[in-house]
Amino acid sequence: MAGPDDDFDDLAAEWGAAMAEQVGEAEGDAADWAAKLADTSDVADRKAADRVLTQDEVDGLLGFNPDELGLSEQSGIRAIINSALVSYERLPMLEIVFDRLVRLLTTSLRNFTSDNVEVSLDGIKSVRFGDYLNSIPLPAILSVFRAEQWDGFGLMTVDSALTYSIIDVLLGGRRGVTTMKVEGRPYTTIETSLVQRMIEVVLADAEHAFRPISEIHFSLDRLETNPRFAAITRSANAAILVNLRIDMEDRGGRIEMLIPYATLEPIRDVLLQQFMGEKFGRDATWEGHLATEIWQAKADVHAVLYEKRLPLREIMNLDVGDTLMLDVKPDDLVELRCGDQVLTEGRMGRAGEHVAVQVMRPLRRSNTTLAAFEAAGQVRKEAS
Repeated sequence: MAGPDDDFDDLAAEWGAAMAEQVGEAEGDAADWAAKLADTSDVADRKAADRVLTQDEVDGLLGFNPDELGLSEQSGIRAIINSALVSYERLPMLEIVFDRLVRLLTTSLRNFTSDNVEVSLDGIKSVRFGDYLNSIPLPAILSVFRAEQWDGFGLMTVDSALTYSIIDVLLGGRRGVTTMKVEGRPYTTIETSLVQRMIEVVLADAEHAFRPISEIHFSLDRLETNPRFAAITRSANAAILVNLRIDMEDRGGRIEMLIPYATLEPIRDVLLQQFMGEKFGRDATWEGHLATEIWQAKADVHAVLYEKRLPLREIMNLDVGDTLMLDVKPDDLVELRCGDQVLTEGRMGRAGEHVAVQVMRPLRRSNTTLAAFEAAGQVRKEAS
């Protein structure tokens, strides 16, 4: 016969089995939830990994890739910053001008140095003036020149390699000997004078190179060795930088000519041409044709005896038989008008059965030039 203790043990065993079953199910559910959370975290990690940009992508976004800083094609923030710069490709005539300068300079420097000189154009690019001043390698000789007809300034930089090469050549240095550079000291008066002569030769050739486009005279203003004293425009202003390479067998160097865009503004329309003689907006043939057609056009000319302004009330009250008084005399002149323009004055008379007007004063011509119309009229007369 079972006692109360046995019943208690059976009840405890039944409760224990039920608890074990519930705990097992809970652990299974927890394991399932943990697995699901792990899978979710893995997906989140993969998505986060997909959203992480590489260094190349960051450089491309910001535009600060060192390998691309020297290229004309820029992207990202740097492209936005430099968007105000003026590309020389918008002024295609500049390339033709400086190609002509290279040819002229090759001949002039050969005569100047009595040596075999080769001049080449390394490139034309747009820079900010302040950035260029900070990038000039020292020591260097900076020449500030003035473009008189354009009312502006330019800057020419001669690097130390070309400076010592020119000095060596002009003072009779032997070929094949490496040029000795003395660093840490300023240029002497003799060295500066010799380089100044070469700069004057370059400026003279630059005048000849620009002559087909515009009459210009470049005058040397001053020579500087410190870039701070060679400021000719604002630091943020755009400028055209021309890099010329000068080789004298085993010697040579570079000349950099910088012209601010504001200096080139007076001849901007000409520099926009793709080739010499291109017409922009003005065509002499079309002007002559238009003038000829205008000469043949018909215009209505009115002889105005008298003109008076009256209030609308008086005009509305006019009746048949009313008399309007004209404040003119019988011998007063009448105006000859074409539209609203008064051409001349004349005297009314009679020619046969018709009322006539005799022109008494010369025609009033416009202040604008009539050269095109007069030329077309002369051609028409000659043709007839």
